[in-house]
Amino acid sequence: MFGHIFIYRLKMLFKNKSLIFWTMIFPIALATFFSLAFGNLNEQGRFQAIDVAVVETLPNPSFMDVINDLSHGEDRLFNLKITDEISANQLLADAEVQGYILVDENPKLIVNESGMRQGILKIFLDQYIQTSSAINNIVSENPDSVSQISAEIMNRVSFTEEEPISDEKIDIVLTFFYSLIAMTTFYGGFFGLETIVYIQGNLSANAVRQNISPVHKLKLFMYSFFAALLVQLIEMGVFLSYLAFVLGVDFSSNFNYILLTVILGSITGVSLGSFMGALSRGNIDIKYGYLIAFTTFGSFLSGMMVVNMKYIVTTRFPLLAWINPINLLADAFYSLYYFGPSLRYVQNIIGLLIFSTIFCTGTYLVIRRQKYASI
Repeated sequence: MFGHIFIYRLKMLFKNKSLIFWTMIFPIALATFFSLAFGNLNEQGRFQAIDVAVVETLPNPSFMDVINDLSHGEDRLFNLKITDEISANQLLADAEVQGYILVDENPKLIVNESGMRQGILKIFLDQYIQTSSAINNIVSENPDSVSQISAEIMNRVSFTEEEPISDEKIDIVLTFFYSLIAMTTFYGGFFGLETIVYIQGNLSANAVRQNISPVHKLKLFMYSFFAALLVQLIEMGVFLSYLAFVLGVDFSSNFNYILLTVILGSITGVSLGSFMGALSRGNIDIKYGYLIAFTTFGSFLSGMMVVNMKYIVTTRFPLLAWINPINLLADAFYSLYYFGPSLRYVQNIIGLLIFSTIFCTGTYLVIRRQKYASI
């Protein structure tokens, strides 16, 4: 009996072209658009050396030493061009430099517009002028302190220490992809809803035949549920393979935990669809409308549409973050990437298990009491 119903459900689900489109083809297309739209977002957020020209009208060895030191190495602050004033003006007019510095006893910055890079140039020049002025005042009062001041300048003390939050590189685009994976996983709710459509006798002719059969409703629900779950897992395998091998999304080294998360998320998604299908009244279109509204709103709160929304909800409405299963799944992926299988990841997984249990139990309690006066 199990094999017959299971295979029967598989065939019906795979033949539903519109369902396959929305649960697999649409997420793949959306992921492709994400990659095209946000592919260079991380690169844009990285600092690039500022193009600056220097015109040395009077010799100033100390300033030239400082700016030369800041113009070498991979982490350099400036791309330096030493030239004359006429050429510097031309470079500025052609936007080949963000500004140029006239070097004499008191260096001056020349720019033709305001902006972040011009602001950094001004901050650098102001700091140099203030530091050199302070040194000159100290030396004029105490000439013997020259060596001590030079040593302190060369060994400036920092009172802060940069500490990375994880061994992985920061990738803000991942928030979008993890939310998309969570949304796609919960699109398995469409398969779960289909299992209810085939059980409720007032919704389809197939359901009528199922209700007059001697098969217990719990068995009927579980057999159909496993078929829906298998289809969802196959689609998620295709989707994740596309993200990893075609779009190059980095899922870190915790691949086994990623598979576990996808499986548990799929169970939660399919059970959610079954629960909403059993609980909501009305025809099939209304049930689908409720499910789409729930998954879309949950995806919005998890940061898919607005990346800062996840932070806002977590900090200001923490309860809303915990009762949103889509957010739990997205956060499980996110915490797994940055922190590995940490306590935060385990809490999200436990939350998904609790939701799955509630949805499956609630579905059975609803459908087992449904009887029809005439079918």
